[in-house]
Amino acid sequence: MANTQVSASATDAPPNRSRREKPRRQNLAGWLFVGPVILGVLAFQIGPVIASLGVSMTNWTGLNEPDFLGLGNFVALFTTDTRFYTTLLNTAIFTVAMVALSIAIGLALAVLCNQRIRGVGVFRTLYYSPAITNVVAIGFVWFWLYEPNNGLINSVLRGVGISGPAWLSDPSTALIAVIIVALWQGVGYPMVILLAGLQSIDKSLLEAATVDGASNWLRFWRVTFPLLTPSIFFLTIMQFISSFQVFGIIYVMTSGGPNNATSVLIFEIYQVAFAQGRLGYASAMGWVLFLIVGLVTVFQWKMEKRWVHYDS
Repeated sequence: MANTQVSASATDAPPNRSRREKPRRQNLAGWLFVGPVILGVLAFQIGPVIASLGVSMTNWTGLNEPDFLGLGNFVALFTTDTRFYTTLLNTAIFTVAMVALSIAIGLALAVLCNQRIRGVGVFRTLYYSPAITNVVAIGFVWFWLYEPNNGLINSVLRGVGISGPAWLSDPSTALIAVIIVALWQGVGYPMVILLAGLQSIDKSLLEAATVDGASNWLRFWRVTFPLLTPSIFFLTIMQFISSFQVFGIIYVMTSGGPNNATSVLIFEIYQVAFAQGRLGYASAMGWVLFLIVGLVTVFQWKMEKRWVHYDS
């Protein structure tokens, strides 16, 4: 009997051990798959971000022996650098315009593209195609459209008796012109997100509102719009972050001019770092940008519960 028990115990041991070792092998396989990605993120994203904090406290140019300045670069940004305030204001104007107008226009286009009409797929493609078009090509085409003497826009205006401005050469119109181009290029993304939100709304809710006598406007404002708020909340965060990162359109069309009228933070960081060689000062500007985006994003999350509705 004892021999039988020993034999049974010896027989049970390998399966129990294999069951314990199976999750370990699975975990090891998982780490082997994600390991290269984690190493890449640490080496090329998190590592440089941490290193830039140290660089921001020096006068390093990339070639000299850096001297430690402490918070000197940050103090100079907010006390003596008037160009920084101009750049910050331009960035704020661009961001507010892009977030508000891109979502509003995107919502209008989404409502139009949600109609059951023949050929609506063609319109969806046309509205979205600028979002995947090369930014350099867009910049050159719009640069020609804005040309004050022979450009298409001013030629059309002259045809109706209006003298068009020097769009990209006048400080009072340059930023507006850039915002128009950025909206034309970027409005397709909000349209697609909001169109998906519209198509996910339960049609029975709209039918019930119709039975209750609600007009088209009331159905949109009381039923459709509240159910779109999760999509709108997502877009406010994404559009805000992407607006602070605008670079290509500015670089191709205006290079920050005229008289810094279109210079935004990312472009200014590029100029300070690579045109002027002041890597320490540029890193300080980068950290200010990071803090602004982080604080506003946290504020957006804090305000989410006040206006975002997830109940369907």
